[in-house]
Amino acid sequence: MSEEKYKHFQDLILQFARETTASGRQTLEEHLWEEFGAERVVFVLDMSGFSLLTRKYGIIHYLSMVSRMQLISEPIIKTYGGSLIKYEADNCFAVFPDTLSAIHAAITLQLAFEASNLLTSDDLDVHISCGIDHGRILIVGNEDCFGDAVNRACKLGEDVAAKGEILVTKDAIDTISTDLEFKTSEVNISISGLAISAYSIDYRSRN
Repeated sequence: MSEEKYKHFQDLILQFARETTASGRQTLEEHLWEEFGAERVVFVLDMSGFSLLTRKYGIIHYLSMVSRMQLISEPIIKTYGGSLIKYEADNCFAVFPDTLSAIHAAITLQLAFEASNLLTSDDLDVHISCGIDHGRILIVGNEDCFGDAVNRACKLGEDVAAKGEILVTKDAIDTISTDLEFKTSEVNISISGLAISAYSIDYRSRN
């Protein structure tokens, strides 16, 4: 079913690319958003140090670390109500129904990897960074997701956040209606022509 849904999505995108009229493209775009659109919190996890570790220890060594990241991350994501979308290289993509759930999952993941690293040698330690954003996106079954919130979460998690860091956009933070249990530090980011207002989560301190 998931493969059929993805093929249907690709067929609609191809129709859009071939459509020559503005009204026809608008109709297809509305159809795509109606069928695949959803408002979600996007979570992107990235393993730190891919290039350096691969060069130093080899790809097989690093792939074993990726496998451990996947084994640890999936149950934690599901525990907090998240839906795993995909693993791509050393990245994990998931969506959550609300921002707090995504942040709590990110904090638990950071602490889980810290605990796991106590049992491994330094060369096998897994360190992660996380990016979180909120918005209306396209979700294609369990295959993939697309949208501005996906792009921004990727930028934060992969390109900006340091190991051990959790970065959350202001748009996502603004959806939280309760008092935060942790401290945040505001950061303003400019990357690839994008200006992103975000917060770094200090999960070791409590407000």
